[in-house]
Amino acid sequence: MSNISKNIQNVRERVTKAAIRSGRNPDDVRIIAVSKTVGKAEVLDAYENAGQIEFGENRVQELLKKYDRSEPFKWHLIGHLQTNKVKYVVDKTELIHSVDSIYLAEEIEKQAEKISRVVPFLLQVNVSGEESKFGITPEAVEGFVIKMSQYRNIRLEGLMTMAPNITNMENVRKIFKELHTIYIDISREKIHNIDMKYLSMGMSNDFEIAVEEGANLIRVGTSIFTKE
Repeated sequence: MSNISKNIQNVRERVTKAAIRSGRNPDDVRIIAVSKTVGKAEVLDAYENAGQIEFGENRVQELLKKYDRSEPFKWHLIGHLQTNKVKYVVDKTELIHSVDSIYLAEEIEKQAEKISRVVPFLLQVNVSGEESKFGITPEAVEGFVIKMSQYRNIRLEGLMTMAPNITNMENVRKIFKELHTIYIDISREKIHNIDMKYLSMGMSNDFEIAVEEGANLIRVGTSIFTKE
């Protein structure tokens, strides 16, 4: 068993325990292995030795390097997406996690229409209010969601956030709780063409808390691809 496969097994076990602690089904949580710091060999290791098929990239150019249509991988774009790069990924991504403006959503709509595809995406919400992070404010979410219901070639399927890199895990928990509340509120409104399926929260240092607070997509890189 490779180190990577052992790491994936460990992450899966931790996810299972976190889900059970919060009364959830562990099978409802999908692990996105963030491969931004590694090469294709490590991606293949994760797949061949641990059955991992979902991977996340922060940068379009890195996704393009690793993408191969003949392979079974599901690629997620989890980093900031520039409008001029949209055309390169609309036909390659399982899910875009990081839509953070109307302009970006409109560009995805435009490029998706060209290839007759409906592109699923998540709205990135800057719950913590940090200036260094992308995402719209919690107060702007409802208006954004209503606007998105008008488009035909994109589909809003959930929300994403990044917690601040702090040691106080209770403050991290508050961030995740707030986004979960927004997620539930939107789900209950049953807005046309809006399908609140996914809540993308949690990375290597806080994914267990994210699972406890309702995340069903977690983005884990270091805890999977560490060399140690």
